[in-house]
Amino acid sequence: MSSAPGPGREPPRYLSKAEAEAIEKELLEDYRFGRQQLIEIWGHACAMAVTKAFPLPSLPRKQPTVLVVCGPAQNGAIGLVCARHLRIFDYEPTIFYPKRSPDPLYRDFTTQCEKMDIPFLSYLPTEVQLINDAYNAVVDAVLGAEVEAGEGREPCAAILATLKHVRIPIVSLDVPSGWDVEAGSSGGISPDVLVSLSAPKQCARRFLGRQHFVAGRYLPYDVQKKFELNPPKYPGTECVVAL
Repeated sequence: MSSAPGPGREPPRYLSKAEAEAIEKELLEDYRFGRQQLIEIWGHACAMAVTKAFPLPSLPRKQPTVLVVCGPAQNGAIGLVCARHLRIFDYEPTIFYPKRSPDPLYRDFTTQCEKMDIPFLSYLPTEVQLINDAYNAVVDAVLGAEVEAGEGREPCAAILATLKHVRIPIVSLDVPSGWDVEAGSSGGISPDVLVSLSAPKQCARRFLGRQHFVAGRYLPYDVQKKFELNPPKYPGTECVVAL
């Protein structure tokens, strides 16, 4: 279901990196959201977007397999939560998480996935045909807005080099890995689906994929108003909507 701006409805605002950080800071400090709470909200929303973009009956393979590739920072933790919810929704996620964070919070998310018998890959095949043949889609939770977290360093550089060549659809969380939050792609991956968290970032203007979802319904009204987000209309009880 689309949520294009209707007559008289302003299009959603596209955030700079500083604005996105300011919103997150306000949620954590003024509204007393916990970081675990935010990551859970975002991960659940990303899983919901995957179910909308790739409903189980529409998957080309008999097994509803999805590869979730997680980086070492916050976007990777969101990917772990996304994988857990995909499992609950009867998909068959597999996680590649080569550089595990020592953060106790991220370790908890990892344990939850392990306890739900979600398999973890010990390596990512460099032969992309193996990935194309085994999975219906890839969730890119490698870098997101944290480009400095290791775009040019291993293991992220090798992961991005592989993901650039896969032919199955890629779902990027918030900011496609390898993209600048504001300027957009500089040789990064080309996702088919983008899930913007809270509100679209400026780089999303350069997104040319099939579907762009926004997951920002959880934001308090005063935050939406203060930052002039002009959020899309969320029908019914939806927490994620396609632009």
